[in-house]
Amino acid sequence: MLDLSNLEKYKENNRIEAKKATGGLPRSIWETYSAFANTLGGVILLGVEEREDKSLHPVDLTDTDWLLTDFWETINNPSKVSLNILTDKDVKVRISEGKRIIVINVPRAQRSEKPVYIEDNPFLGTYRRNGEGDYRCTPQEVAAMQRDALYKSNDILVLEDMDIDVFDYNSIASYRMRMNSSRPGHIWGTLDDIDFLQKLGAVGKGDDGRLHPTAAGLLMFGYEYEIVREFPSYFLDYQEKNDNDTGCVDRIVSSSGDWSGNIYDFYFRVYKKISKDINVSQNNAGDNDSPVHKALREALTNCLINADYYGRQGLVIVKRKSMITFSNPGGFRIDIEAAKSGGISDPRNTTLIRMFNLIDIGKRAGSGIPSIFHIWNLQGWKTPVITEEFKPERITLSLSLEEGDAADSNSVASNRIRDMQRDMQKDAIIEYLTDNVSAKAVDISEYIGAELKQTEILLGELVDDEIIVRDFGKQGKIYILKA
Repeated sequence: MLDLSNLEKYKENNRIEAKKATGGLPRSIWETYSAFANTLGGVILLGVEEREDKSLHPVDLTDTDWLLTDFWETINNPSKVSLNILTDKDVKVRISEGKRIIVINVPRAQRSEKPVYIEDNPFLGTYRRNGEGDYRCTPQEVAAMQRDALYKSNDILVLEDMDIDVFDYNSIASYRMRMNSSRPGHIWGTLDDIDFLQKLGAVGKGDDGRLHPTAAGLLMFGYEYEIVREFPSYFLDYQEKNDNDTGCVDRIVSSSGDWSGNIYDFYFRVYKKISKDINVSQNNAGDNDSPVHKALREALTNCLINADYYGRQGLVIVKRKSMITFSNPGGFRIDIEAAKSGGISDPRNTTLIRMFNLIDIGKRAGSGIPSIFHIWNLQGWKTPVITEEFKPERITLSLSLEEGDAADSNSVASNRIRDMQRDMQKDAIIEYLTDNVSAKAVDISEYIGAELKQTEILLGELVDDEIIVRDFGKQGKIYILKA
């Protein structure tokens, strides 16, 4: 909780916004409400001004009842604000230095609630928050939130402006061979290609009564030049680099023109690369189906099936000697903590999942990410790191190939508990830096009850995630929320 008796300690940042509000509710309050709801949440302070030195000071609100009435009437008016995600406990009149202010705690909106927007137009009234303040979302960002809000899978859409000649039938033949090997005697094995694709969910009937590719079918088996007609930002990129060199020693891109460019062929080309020369533990030496190899397949599959292919910047996988990173457009549809714990699944592309499952690739029921974490910790490598970005939305899984702390690697349960503890500690750090304008690592370490070394690792991850920043004050290195 903010120390309201000492507001001058604080500055506006990515989770605190101050508004004077002595002349009534400022219009910008709704932009900030939208921004906080669509990002990480935050605190809006009414009756607080930001002075030239960036410090915050209360100014006293003479009629808080009128302001609160105006606030609730507006936020509950769907022509002004798309959705009210607040309750009475989130909006309170407080006293700061003897003056009345209003404190509004805005939570992060759920997937199904986004985008939270203003003025009855999501493409003009949707905002997000970054270190520079509130910014209006691009149409692409709004569309991504709208797609993720739907309960129907993104990839089931029948693309009626395309015909079934968009497919690379060499990819389809290869897939069918793998499926016959994985599931000998399957009832679909004797179907012709078109009937097989229809059963698979790769084609569907349009309103015109004809068969057309689905989004999943196009992505899985289509030619790259056909895929980009529906997904203009579609780009698959595998890069192999030396640790100390930014240049690529090997690369696979979907647009090269010398192969299909679809995600089915990309998967097998890339898996062959990332699984090469991986030094697994001695009892798995030479085993191409070791737990580590299974985890790599899971990571690659998760990256492909959870991507928002309408999103920007494409899908990028980078292999170095010390680390492999899997980065895809699109945000998490569930909390990162829930994804690590397992058992909860909210996939973006369920048809793609089914297609991979039929050739024994990928897991169901949200078990993939916990399995990766568990295997990596049993191997004795550093704990995997998942980061989430918002401009644009992007998820990155980083798998270190370097030795780490082997503690707490005895069971799945202990790994899950540890991961949950790390997330709770990060949340505690953010709350501490919300309540304190700046802090040293040793103070944060004492607050969250962790060793200094572990605290510095957590702080480093939050800096990498651009949630906090590292600075140097008069008394040494300090940490503050990004402002």
